[in-house]
Amino acid sequence: MAVRHRLTSVETVLEEGSWLFTVRDARGDEEEEVILVPCDDDDRGPVEAWVNRCTHEEQRLHREDVGAVIRDGGIVCPKHGSVFESCSGYCDNGEAANTTLVDVGIEVEDGEVYLTDDDASFLREGGAGNDEDEGGPSSTSHIQF
Repeated sequence: MAVRHRLTSVETVLEEGSWLFTVRDARGDEEEEVILVPCDDDDRGPVEAWVNRCTHEEQRLHREDVGAVIRDGGIVCPKHGSVFESCSGYCDNGEAANTTLVDVGIEVEDGEVYLTDDDASFLREGGAGNDEDEGGPSSTSHIQF
């Protein structure tokens, strides 16, 4: 059973729009960035946690100094514009259509968010700090404003 680790408050996630942290996998081999995002679904809770990576390519969804772009309850991939539902992680459009983000186990109790995933142990707040090698949008997007 995973050790329950306090991450942040629900209020912080809602105010900032997303919150990034880094975990190590259960084998201790690999670090993985995870984002907390607001979820407006009474059955799921006020926030959800997803691996910070588009399912189409190795593209971060949450980027330093920007955060995650959330539009109409969806997380927008900054490279190709695919939109993942914040609460379910599912994408029904663009390059990542018919895929779902990898979830990370969390619990919310008394307004605080805890990491509870048996396959992940908390390392630090924030990410790897290496957005330079990931170019911005490289094609026109299917997103309409």
